[in-house]
Amino acid sequence: LVRMNGKVNGRVFVGDASTPVQLSNNDLHSYVVANDGRAYVAISSVPAGLGPSLQPLTSLGGVMGWAFALEQPGYQNGFSLIGGVFSRQVEVVWGGGERLSITQEFQGIDEHEHLLVSTSLEGRVPELAPGASVHIQAYQEVYQHSDITSSSNREYTVTLPSGETRPQTFQWRQTISFQSCPHDDGRQDDGRRAPQTQQLSVDQIFVMYDTENQLIRYAMSNKIGSMSSGPPEQNPCFTGRHGCDNNAVCRHGDGLEFTCKCSIGFSGDGRTCYDVDECRAAPPVCGRDSVCTNQQGSFRCDCPDGFLPGDHNTCIREELPVDHCQAGRHDCDVMERATCHFTGGSAYLCSCLPGYLGDGRVCEDVDECQQGRCHADAVCFNTQGSYICQCRPGFQGDGFSHSVKAPPSEGLLSFFRPRPAVGQYVPQCDEGGAYRPTQCHPTAAQCWCVDPRGQEVPGTRTADTHPLCIDQAIAPPTAGPVPRPDVIPVAPGARLLFAQSGKMEQIPLDGDAMRKELTSTLLHIPDRVVISVAFDCVDQMVYWSDITGPAISKASLSGGDIIPVITTGLESPEGVAVDHVSRLLFWTDSMRDTVEVSQLDGSQRHVLFDTDLVNPRPIVVDPTYGRLYWADWNRDGPKIETANMDGSERTVLVKDDLGLPNGLTFDPETQLLCWADAGTRKVECWDAGRRVRRQVVSGVQYPFGLASYGGNLFYTDWRREAVVTVDRSAERETDEFLPQKRSQPYGITVATTQCHEGTLTTPDL
Repeated sequence: LVRMNGKVNGRVFVGDASTPVQLSNNDLHSYVVANDGRAYVAISSVPAGLGPSLQPLTSLGGVMGWAFALEQPGYQNGFSLIGGVFSRQVEVVWGGGERLSITQEFQGIDEHEHLLVSTSLEGRVPELAPGASVHIQAYQEVYQHSDITSSSNREYTVTLPSGETRPQTFQWRQTISFQSCPHDDGRQDDGRRAPQTQQLSVDQIFVMYDTENQLIRYAMSNKIGSMSSGPPEQNPCFTGRHGCDNNAVCRHGDGLEFTCKCSIGFSGDGRTCYDVDECRAAPPVCGRDSVCTNQQGSFRCDCPDGFLPGDHNTCIREELPVDHCQAGRHDCDVMERATCHFTGGSAYLCSCLPGYLGDGRVCEDVDECQQGRCHADAVCFNTQGSYICQCRPGFQGDGFSHSVKAPPSEGLLSFFRPRPAVGQYVPQCDEGGAYRPTQCHPTAAQCWCVDPRGQEVPGTRTADTHPLCIDQAIAPPTAGPVPRPDVIPVAPGARLLFAQSGKMEQIPLDGDAMRKELTSTLLHIPDRVVISVAFDCVDQMVYWSDITGPAISKASLSGGDIIPVITTGLESPEGVAVDHVSRLLFWTDSMRDTVEVSQLDGSQRHVLFDTDLVNPRPIVVDPTYGRLYWADWNRDGPKIETANMDGSERTVLVKDDLGLPNGLTFDPETQLLCWADAGTRKVECWDAGRRVRRQVVSGVQYPFGLASYGGNLFYTDWRREAVVTVDRSAERETDEFLPQKRSQPYGITVATTQCHEGTLTTPDL
């Protein structure tokens, strides 16, 4: 995508009005899908008295269409000719004598890789009644290369609210001025000079004024080519009717001529291409002590265990580090109060467990009873590393938030269901003082079996039912830090869902490995740019954000119609997330600069945050503890923030060494928050329990979306146009999926056949 941002100012008289409508720093946003020349433009905060009357002026932002139009052989669009720094002067004249001047200054590409423009309007336009719609016929503009001038007669039809239609016309003249290079002789890459006169053909035109949001929108498809009475000649390379292999490049020639050339890493005649096995080449492509692995169109040199990458695809023997944590040769506090984290080489880090404070070498118990965490009608008992809340005589409940007559909850807080918290469970004993074999948490509505030491038996936790616990000597877990149970095997039937160019693809998973040969299309969403994808494991529904609508929608994995969820009050919805426990939908809007929440049907919508946000992008949830995490693309200070789902306890979690944190994912099983950064070109993780940050992989290309499942991370990459698998423990990429239709992949998530039960394990950091 190519984006343009700017401001609109000026004075415009409407119809016979004697007082102008003032425009002051109104936002203008535009983007172009470069591979098909389709441009989208939106101007915000346009008063209702002016908005309908601006509908015929598609080229107000349509200069983006000329700048990045689809190029026919031998012709160049505006950006290819003059770049992104130029001035534009436009005169629009209607048959009734109305005249409007448009002045635009294009200031080049900013640090966000957006084209910047300032726009000024001055004059009078014919009045269109509120509710009137405009249909604009396809048209052509003739561009002459001196300064660049163009002219066009526009025809459009106005449909009044009564249904009456009226044809209208106006004349459009523009001049584009730019500073050319004095040494440029006008020759293209093939040595030929670019034509002095070119024709821009514009069709599939859409205009609309959104009264509720005071937004005017334009969309159009653009092609630049020769002066002709008919549509531009279509080379098979542009129409897709070329017959080249999927692993070949179509190179257009004159007229309808073209050639097919196999991509790098493949051989053949272009119509049929075969993978080249570089591992069989002589001399070997991989150096000493390295292992060559052939891939589709490429190869990879890996180092075996005990070796590290060296220069020129070689491997050098690794000097084994000394893990003082595993050997027990460290000065951290005892394991009941602290943990030792091996950080590489011979280094380690000491950190106190939850419920203790200190530097990790000396940890002291935190008296949570001093913090007033229990209910007003409960008594608090401090324990080592935790605490217990017990209702006073005459009251009943869990000791934290419930009493005999709890006040009714209203508004947004009533959405949130109570969640179990580690260290807040009171063990249940039998008459002889031993642990009961079956333990139940009243707040979490969960039961499980325990062994004689009070430790949970893996795989026995159930919701709302009592498991069969045969051994009567088994006892429940004690209050305090939860010991690590065995890792629960991932459920069968999981799949990756990712968005790509008007459709959503699905890749089945075998364990946590991609079954690429079974990839299929889940949904066709034509003419839409889907940014983020989320999944509801309860109803088996996929949710996504769409910036072309803009809208947030959902559909069932088993098929059926697309269901709109949020269609108003959006400008550029980015990240979406679903909390399957509270049945809530969360999203960010990078133009409104908000973090918002609603129920899953879009009702009871509420803005959680609208301050200290510059460009919020991805968002994820922690259903176990009811937390939100989101990333802000503030170039002056990128950050990752967290808060409770009700908007309380907002905190900046990560702010150092960030660039463009695109992808974000949270694994509730390990409590790991991971992100993919297109600025630093790293994938990193944060352990929420230990408060430890570590790098997983570096040197990635341009990651966008990120998802986690089992021991793997999966990210989409714009430059590789691929879905990439990363082994989180081994800290290396292990697999790659290249879609048959190569285009930029966007959001990615994991769809599972059942919901996560909330059991926590310790991640391998």
